[in-house]
Amino acid sequence: MESQNKWTSFSKRIHIQATMDQVYRAWACSSGIESWFLEQATYWDSSKQKRKGEELVQRGDSFTWKWHNWDFEEKGEILEANGKDRISFTFGAGGNVHIHLKESQWGVEVELTQDHIPTDEESKLNIFVGCSTGWTFWLTNLKAWLEYGITLHIKGLPQSETQNLVNS
Repeated sequence: MESQNKWTSFSKRIHIQATMDQVYRAWACSSGIESWFLEQATYWDSSKQKRKGEELVQRGDSFTWKWHNWDFEEKGEILEANGKDRISFTFGAGGNVHIHLKESQWGVEVELTQDHIPTDEESKLNIFVGCSTGWTFWLTNLKAWLEYGITLHIKGLPQSETQNLVNS
């Protein structure tokens, strides 16, 4: 089986009943991505000016992301953002993430591809398997947010309280 799996990339797809603009904005501005994915997202343009919450990111922007319930900040760069149906960004040691949106009979198809994943044994488990599993949840969370106005994760609890809930 390992010979068939190159471990360097994976793709996920989900259909969301929302407009193309709603789905794109959920990925492409701090207020959008904070609504379903991150506790805080800060973007800076190429001249180091901080983008406003509703302002769409552009290629070359830098970012700092803070996760819910996890004491970690991710710094990265927007690789592509066309204002309509494509956005790509660096994803730390995990390589790059590419979002492609297209209209479908079920709404908007979101295709997420993560590539340039390292192939050492630790990355195979932590990045390939971990991120693949994680994105399955987060794409479902995006669908829940855009279609029903709910999120499926615990927002704002300290990590210790979140762990207590998980372990009980």
